[in-house]
Amino acid sequence: MLLSLGLLFAALSLGRCIPLQQEPNRSKLLLVSFDGFRWNYDQDVDTPNLDTMAADGVKAKYMTPAFITLTSPCHFTLLTGRYLENHGVIHNMWFDTKTGVKLPYYTTQGISSWWDNGSLPIWITAQRQASSIHFPGTKAKYQGEEVHRKLVEPALFNYSNETNWRQSIDTVMEWFTVENLDFITLYFGEPDSSGHKFGPESTQRKDMIKQVDRTVGYLRQSIRESGLESNLNLIITSDHGMETVIKEDEIHIGNMTNFTFKDLDFELLDYGPNGLLVPKEGKLEHVYSVLKNAHPKLHVYKKEEFPKRFHYANHSRITPLLLYSDPGYVIHGKYKVQFNKGEQGFDNEAMNMKTIFRAVGPAFKKELVVEPFESVNVYALLCELLGITPEPHDGSLEVTKPMLRES
Repeated sequence: MLLSLGLLFAALSLGRCIPLQQEPNRSKLLLVSFDGFRWNYDQDVDTPNLDTMAADGVKAKYMTPAFITLTSPCHFTLLTGRYLENHGVIHNMWFDTKTGVKLPYYTTQGISSWWDNGSLPIWITAQRQASSIHFPGTKAKYQGEEVHRKLVEPALFNYSNETNWRQSIDTVMEWFTVENLDFITLYFGEPDSSGHKFGPESTQRKDMIKQVDRTVGYLRQSIRESGLESNLNLIITSDHGMETVIKEDEIHIGNMTNFTFKDLDFELLDYGPNGLLVPKEGKLEHVYSVLKNAHPKLHVYKKEEFPKRFHYANHSRITPLLLYSDPGYVIHGKYKVQFNKGEQGFDNEAMNMKTIFRAVGPAFKKELVVEPFESVNVYALLCELLGITPEPHDGSLEVTKPMLRES
């Protein structure tokens, strides 16, 4: 994520799926995402609160995000259980290949047509009281349905401020206790921002993990003090990891031999290790052949030949040519405008793109470490915990069911 969106909303949503009958003391659910939390970020920093949470509940060795490993697409996979080629949020940026218009991350959050592609996020499906703080995707309408109460914070809001984090947690506790909401999603824009700016191995990133851990401690303390410990299930996860950017032998499309941007009708470059191209009529084969072997760390595919394992290219928004680079290498377009020291968006099989999954609460076993799994399976778990019938999805409850006490 390059910019952070802050949203507060609470709503009574009417979705297509009907909740099961619930007891008055049914368990509540809080889903927390710390953006860009790489799977091993807790291994070079003391994290007593995350460690205690793991001892009290469930910890995955790591979680594999969906591809393309960007903030909005990966969060929408968590909320829908769909791969990107099925939910359609294929990038952080809205774009129109016919006009060439591209909108930044923050603006894209409010473009309902970008998000509303037939895959309902769990907020809508839940059909009961649900709420979110900062989570990507909450600003959009789905099948004409809009969240009834929302607060959109300014684009330049300080998302690294620990005081703001605690205020968000206080709001969550109020929503659970005073307003009796059942499901809340809570989003923090760190350690993603620190990883981008300073690099994933930096002192600043390590300091931010300490802040994350303090926040987890404050969150769990707040849950206890609010009397929610016995009926609140807490899941802490993330969208993707972070990779150190390599500054030598860079990939610069504008300098490729025999390549010219005049052969393109549209390009989406300068966004980490990914690229989307629409060649002019009659130029596809030329552009493809020029770029195919232009750099040893660059991978160029025609849409129909893109590796199926990514579950990415089979969507109408995908352009005729797709580019991605090896871990550490970003793709520069006409000019070098990318200066991050850390980056996301790489192959989801790369270890530094893996992320975390922790869970604790009355539904979960204790002191359990589970094998790695794909993030596409989280949605079915959320539906199970909320007692609702899920929409069609690409995951399976069987993957996460061993975490549950009743399994």
